[in-house]
Amino acid sequence: MAIRVWISLFLCVFALLGSESYASENEDTQSKEFVVTLDHSNFSDFVGRHKFIVVEFYAPWCDHCKKLVPEYEKAAQILSQNDPPVVLAKVDANEEQNKVLASEFDIKGFPTLKILRYGGSVVQDYKGPREADGIVSYVKKQSGPASAEIKSSKDAEDFIDVNKIIIVGVFPEFSGEKFENFTAVAERLRADYDFGHTSDAKLLPRGDSSVSGPVVRLFKPFDELFVDFQEFDVDALAKLVEEATIPTVTVYNKDPNNHPFVVKFFNSPNAKAMLFVNFNNDLFDSFKSKYHEVAEQYKGNDISFLIGDVEASQGAFQYFGLKEDQTPLIIIQTNDGEKYLKINVEPDHIASWVKEFKDGKVKPFKKSEPIPEVNSEPVKVVVADNFQDMVFNSGKNVLIEFYAPWCGHCKQLAPILDEVAVSFGSDADVMIAKIDATANDIPQGTFEVQGYPTLYFKSASGKLMQHQGGRTKEDIIDFIQKNRDKAAEQAPGKDEL
Repeated sequence: MAIRVWISLFLCVFALLGSESYASENEDTQSKEFVVTLDHSNFSDFVGRHKFIVVEFYAPWCDHCKKLVPEYEKAAQILSQNDPPVVLAKVDANEEQNKVLASEFDIKGFPTLKILRYGGSVVQDYKGPREADGIVSYVKKQSGPASAEIKSSKDAEDFIDVNKIIIVGVFPEFSGEKFENFTAVAERLRADYDFGHTSDAKLLPRGDSSVSGPVVRLFKPFDELFVDFQEFDVDALAKLVEEATIPTVTVYNKDPNNHPFVVKFFNSPNAKAMLFVNFNNDLFDSFKSKYHEVAEQYKGNDISFLIGDVEASQGAFQYFGLKEDQTPLIIIQTNDGEKYLKINVEPDHIASWVKEFKDGKVKPFKKSEPIPEVNSEPVKVVVADNFQDMVFNSGKNVLIEFYAPWCGHCKQLAPILDEVAVSFGSDADVMIAKIDATANDIPQGTFEVQGYPTLYFKSASGKLMQHQGGRTKEDIIDFIQKNRDKAAEQAPGKDEL
C-alpha cells in the first residue's frame, strides 16, 4: 500500500483527465449510450464473445471516474464506427455483487481500465491516454496487429517518435521462427511499447543501415539512443527489451514524456535512490554529472536512480515528510520500506554517501510527527516515534485507527471512536488510539493499510488482528470485548451504549 500511495502522490502532476462534455452529432447519438454496462451476471458471457474489449472498473463516488465519463463515452461512439467495431465497457466495481470481478482483476483503485483479448483469456493493463482522441488512437493500435510494417521513409518518420520507446525488427522476410518469436514478444509487450517490422534498415533513422537482419533495433530517448539485439528466444528477448528501456538515471519533472519511465522506475524491484534538486540551481549540471557517474557504477547492483526537480516533486516531499530547505537531498527507499536520507548534499558527496549506504553504514530515516507534549484526549495520539511504546509495549489492549486528515470516512468515524474511548475511560487495560498514516511511517510488514480508515486491534498479550466489522459504537465495543485478553471488570454498561 505504501508504494502505491507514494507513486500516486509522486505522479499527481500527470493526473490530467479531460472533463469537458461534448456535443453529439444528432438526436439519436444523444440518447444512445455506446459504453456497454456489464456486471457479474453478464460479464463472462459478453467478454467471451469478443476477441478484443476494453473494460473500465469504476466507482460512482470517484471524481476521476466522473471526469472520464464523457471522454470514454465519446471514444466508445467513435470506436463503434471502426472497421471492425471496438467495444468499450464498464463495471461498477463498488457494487457489492461485482466485487468478486474487481478482486479477480486485481482492481486497487478507480478508474482502472483493462484490455481483454481472446474472450478474456489474455488480460493487460490499459496504459494509454484518458481523453477521447487519445483513447481512440491507443485502442486502435492495441486492437490491430501487434507489429506494424514499415514500408517507406514516411512510414518510419510517422512511426518512430523520438520521445518514446520504439522497437523495430529488421527481417529479410516476414516468416520463419525468428519473425514469429519477435511477433510473440510484440504481442506480450504491446501495452507498453510500439513494435514495427521492416525489410529495409535504410528506412530507420539510427543505427547501421546496411544490416539485412534478422535484428531487433530498440530506439529510446535517453542514454545511447538505440541498441541492437540478435536474441530471438521469446523470454530472453523480452527481458533484454525490459532492461534496455530503463534509463540509467530516470528524470522526473513536469514533462509528461517522462511519465512512462517514472512508472517503470517505481515498478522496479530494486532499491530506489532519488536525488531532489532545483533544476535551475547553478550547480545542477554538476549534480547531474556526478549522479550519473554513480548510477553507472551501481548498474546491475539492485539499485535504481532518479533525479527529480524540486518544483515538480511536492507529492514526494509530502510522502516522505521532507522540506525544501533540506534540498539538494538524496533519499533511498528499500523494498522493506526503510528509508535513508542525506540532506543538503553536495555533488562531490554523492558517491561516498551511496557507498556508505551500500556498506550498511547509514541509519534508516523515520518520518514522524512530534510526540505530543499533552495527550489527554479520550483517543490517544500515536506518532511514529512513540508507536512501539504506546502500541506494542504498553501492555494494554489497543484499538488503533490509521487515518488520513482529508478522508471523509475518517471524519465520520472520529466522533464514534471518541464515544468508544469515553466508554472505556475507567478501564486501564484498554486504549483507543489513532495515527495520521500520511504524516508518520508505520511498521512495515505488520500492518496492511490498503485505505483509510483502517482499524487494528492489539491485545495485551500481543495478538494482532484487523477490525473489518461494523463501525458503530456498539460494533466496536463488542469487538474489543470479544478479543481483549483480560475480562472487562469495568466494561461499559448497557446504559452507556
